[in-house]
Amino acid sequence: MQTISAEYLKEQQLLHRNPNYGVASLKFAPVVADIIKQQKIKTVTDYGAGKKRLKEALDQLGAADYEYQPYDPAFPAYGSAQPAELVCCIDVLEHIEPDRLENVLDQLSQLVQRLGFFTIHMGPAEKVLSDGRNAHLIQKSTSWWLQRLCKYFDVNFLQLHREMGRGFMVVVQPLGKQ
Repeated sequence: MQTISAEYLKEQQLLHRNPNYGVASLKFAPVVADIIKQQKIKTVTDYGAGKKRLKEALDQLGAADYEYQPYDPAFPAYGSAQPAELVCCIDVLEHIEPDRLENVLDQLSQLVQRLGFFTIHMGPAEKVLSDGRNAHLIQKSTSWWLQRLCKYFDVNFLQLHREMGRGFMVVVQPLGKQ
């Protein structure tokens, strides 16, 4: 199951050279820290971890007693994506190649053991790829995204968020585990 093409992997590695690429997780770390504490989460997979800024922010917020598992194909040293009680996918899904989205959602559904925390921006990104395309390859509405998410997850909580302009965050569970 291919989740990223070789060409697009190179694009992502180029984008990650920018120190301001991959900062969205900082805005959502307080929400993730609350989930970890309230749900007594022991394992967290950061899917699309980038430079592991979520971990830095969680440490600053005092989240403790959990195992952090980063995953990002642009950083092969992190290894493969690991199942976890909480899978965070922050500002990632809109960057996925449209023809690979179903593969990514399927992979996420296999990784989420208890909860998933996903944020999705629906408009254009400020950054562009080397070929001039917007870095947000998928710019679709909330309803479009929910149709796809509901094929793989039960959506427990949805909130539009102003932090990223046009976007939303969801808390999901594996299908049938509510």
